[in-house]
Amino acid sequence: MKFFNNAWNWFEDRTGLMGAVWPIMTHAVPKNSASWFYVFGSATMFAFLLQVATGVTLAFMYVPAAGDAYQSLEFITNQTTFGRIVRGLHNWGASAMILLVGLHMIRVYMTASYKFPREMHWISGVVLLALTIIMAFSGQVVRWDQTAVWSTIVAAEQAGRIPFIGTWVADFLIGGDTIGGATLSRMFAYHVFIVPALLIIFLAFHLYLVIKNGISEFPKAGEPVDPKTYREKYEASVKRDGVPFWPVAAWRDMVFGFIVITTILLIAVIIGPPDLGAPPNPSNIDALPVPDWYFIFYFAFLALMPPPMETVLMVFGPLLVGLLLFALPFISNRGERSPLRRPWAVAMVALTIGSISGLWAIGITSPWSPRFHAEPLTVEIIGADSGPVYRGGEYFNDKGCLYCHTISGHGGLRGPNLTYIGDRLTTNELTWRIMNGGLNMPGFGGTLTNDELSDLATFLKTRKHLNPQPSSSGGD
Repeated sequence: MKFFNNAWNWFEDRTGLMGAVWPIMTHAVPKNSASWFYVFGSATMFAFLLQVATGVTLAFMYVPAAGDAYQSLEFITNQTTFGRIVRGLHNWGASAMILLVGLHMIRVYMTASYKFPREMHWISGVVLLALTIIMAFSGQVVRWDQTAVWSTIVAAEQAGRIPFIGTWVADFLIGGDTIGGATLSRMFAYHVFIVPALLIIFLAFHLYLVIKNGISEFPKAGEPVDPKTYREKYEASVKRDGVPFWPVAAWRDMVFGFIVITTILLIAVIIGPPDLGAPPNPSNIDALPVPDWYFIFYFAFLALMPPPMETVLMVFGPLLVGLLLFALPFISNRGERSPLRRPWAVAMVALTIGSISGLWAIGITSPWSPRFHAEPLTVEIIGADSGPVYRGGEYFNDKGCLYCHTISGHGGLRGPNLTYIGDRLTTNELTWRIMNGGLNMPGFGGTLTNDELSDLATFLKTRKHLNPQPSSSGGD
């Protein structure tokens, strides 16, 4: 024991580490900030540290090459010792980090902790939120399965709509004009090097600001923030009633952090990592990409937006949200902090949670994506049991048209309802559309023979009000 004491004293004498850190750990904080409402920020940091540790572990065996990435993840999951658990920890740690950073932002917003003198706390936190989302997205891509490829295509499509610089941004994002090996290399660099480095920098800056300006006290109704007097009142309050951060306040952070990490570990052991999708194949028109749960609401939003508004909403929607978040502490940096005196803030949080939850519920039922379990058209709906019309109806079933289009209650909802398409388009127009595709429809010109194309157009031309179709209650 004497040896270890002497070694520690020698280390401390040469470095002065504890002498520098201890005052920070024990600095006084407002008594009412030592509560369970303040644990989400530190828990997010614990989840990030878990991501770093598991990410480094996975990087030892992951091969960031288009031809080998998918197989290397299969090898890690199925053949390496604890590989399944480590992948599960990394996956569910990302989910925890997204959830916790969202809860932390809600707490900060509800208690108006972005007001003077903590405007930069909020701004750095918004940057950390953006970096966390980018980290999660790039992590989804480096799985390099079918979902990864199509998620990247969606991102590139969105970036390409930016005025003037869209093409350049999309090329920079995917490493060229098409999805390929360069795309994976870019995403791996973003995920492993660039974004984590920025996260560490801004996290350190965020913690520095917390030490410099102090942890915000829990708000009380009738005690508005006045920049002229706030600092004096805060310092007097901390001096009078403050408690040391360690251990009085920090023990809750440690307990909650332990609960978070333990929960992630249990989920990783019991459930494991998400199943890898099919190997990447950008030419597969039957792909059904399913993003990670925290992106489903946004994919649903993109899928449900009116086509004439797509470019405006894709480009300016996220930009507007980002600008509002950055501008918030400058728009309102004084006044009441208590949620009891800020009903509009409570309403805004409720509206945001409700909107995201609604879109997420729509997303998981996927009415906007292909339905691969749609019931085939029956002979009664086709209207014939032989000939071109019948064959065209069978091709509608077999070639995947049914996955996106509805006819008489059968089919998917992603594309237009074709029950009465014969009233709107001529046979030539139908043939042209099938061959060349449309807004969200691939062209089938290279996959259908001339006879198949003719029969399919003939069948669709019979879908008219003047040719009533039998009603069906057999939709899926």
